[in-house]
Amino acid sequence: MHFDLTDLRLFLHTVDAGSITAGAARAHLALASASARLRALEDSLGTPLLTRGRRGVTPTPAGQALAYHARSLLQQVDRMQDDLGDYARGLRGRVRLLCNTAAISEYLPEPLGAFLRDHPNIDVDLEERASHRIVPELHAGSADVGIISDAVSLQGLETFPFRRDRLVLMAPAGHPLARAGRVDFAATLAHDHVGLAQTSAIAAYLDDHAARAGHRMRVRVRVNNYDAMARMVIQGVGLAVLPRPAALRWRGARVLILELDDAWADRKLMLCVRDWDNLPHYAQALIHALREPVGT
Repeated sequence: MHFDLTDLRLFLHTVDAGSITAGAARAHLALASASARLRALEDSLGTPLLTRGRRGVTPTPAGQALAYHARSLLQQVDRMQDDLGDYARGLRGRVRLLCNTAAISEYLPEPLGAFLRDHPNIDVDLEERASHRIVPELHAGSADVGIISDAVSLQGLETFPFRRDRLVLMAPAGHPLARAGRVDFAATLAHDHVGLAQTSAIAAYLDDHAARAGHRMRVRVRVNNYDAMARMVIQGVGLAVLPRPAALRWRGARVLILELDDAWADRKLMLCVRDWDNLPHYAQALIHALREPVGT
């Protein structure tokens, strides 16, 4: 069963006007062409749609059903055309942005919020992923932009600096490691930790480095955000590895902030795309807004 949008519009105009002649005029068709189209529509459905009389036409029960569905369908088509027209005129866009934990929780909210405020017709689908899982999605074209740690291979991607992400250790006051000032991550693995949910990107990152050191992290509790981690540390539950900005929010509380001597703890977060030249202009605008400010 095939429906032509022109035929459906003609049919609705005819039903609304109560006349094939008036319906044809509203649809900008010659009367003979309109009559032929309506007959072909009835033939394709195998049932009369209009009762023809001396004073015009009225829809049959089948015609009433078709008019109901045709009206709904054409309204959806009109909305679709409006939306696509916005895209074609460059007025609307949607960007799929994948970020690791640190980016999405510590560095992204303010610049992304400012961008969305200033660009009301650009929407962003924001999702958290581990850096190594973002890369293949960019290569496959299933994401427009990624924010990724430079600890993973970025080969084949075009990159732009986003932010420096320094991981530090937060320890409860009086903890045996608190006197050290600086510490290797491996030295912390003999002690209890507070961690983020295992689905978070940074949890996977730390578990991987613990495995490289030949240990498993002793995580007593996992929570959903960095502030909850800090509050657990204050209660003496264990140590926590987190980005410096998140740790500094709790400076002055009953915790100490220690530097990690591991090179991997000093990361750079990079904005990454597969092909800048083929990126929609609104996605390029987003990257320009998010790039690391000059002089930082």
